[in-house]
Amino acid sequence: MVPNTGWGDSMIRNRMINVTVALIVVLIMVLMTHPVVPAESPSVIEVGPFSAETAVNPLPAHWKPFNFKNIEHHTHYRLIEEDGQVVVKAAAEASASGLIRKIAIDPREYPIIQWRWKVANILKNGNVYQKEGDDFPARIYIVFEYDSGRLDFVEKIKFEMVKTLYGEYPPSAGINYIWSSNAPLGMVVPNPYTDRSMMVVVQSGKKDLNTWVDEERNIYEDYKNAFKTEPPMISGVAIMTDTDDTGESAIAYYGDIMFRKDPR
Repeated sequence: MVPNTGWGDSMIRNRMINVTVALIVVLIMVLMTHPVVPAESPSVIEVGPFSAETAVNPLPAHWKPFNFKNIEHHTHYRLIEEDGQVVVKAAAEASASGLIRKIAIDPREYPIIQWRWKVANILKNGNVYQKEGDDFPARIYIVFEYDSGRLDFVEKIKFEMVKTLYGEYPPSAGINYIWSSNAPLGMVVPNPYTDRSMMVVVQSGKKDLNTWVDEERNIYEDYKNAFKTEPPMISGVAIMTDTDDTGESAIAYYGDIMFRKDPR
């Protein structure tokens, strides 16, 4: 029986080390010859590509209903074909609820939001200043992620209580792009229920009823103008048609929603 000297194992280990070193050298040479170029982020984020859906589906992909506590009647949303394209139709009868897509977007990188919508009627008793009139036939709601550095002590306690009850922090702020009944275009006003949500009037009155209207806003600038500070990350986008405060009815249609980089 030939004694085991360990030389064979040592030779194998040395050979494996040499092979590994050679592979590393080759890899470095390849990377130097063909440097890795980071993939560029897309120029557009399609948050609501509703036109790519099929009307047989009840709701668009990635979008979920969200309801409000103590509001019994909910707005009805569904995909339909309207004017040759698939869109979301909202029908409210003294009701309130929305559809939301949770998605992380950096408003510095993607400051421009674009969407299209159509409204069948405005609300007789809609009023941006009063809780009793806080209803709109259509709104695009942008929510921003929780950021404790932007809250005072009392607000932090409230947010911690909400997290304890629901398992996650609520949004720290929101921007509502609204179709108002009679408020001046361009007006920025706090929501009558909370000053953490600011409303921007982008359409008002009856002039463009039953007409598709294309919209474009700079959410980054709108947030800074409304809250006088830099925005945190966007955490979600919602559409909402609500008539619970006025007790009225409304029908609205929502087309594609997207964020894009500012080409300037």
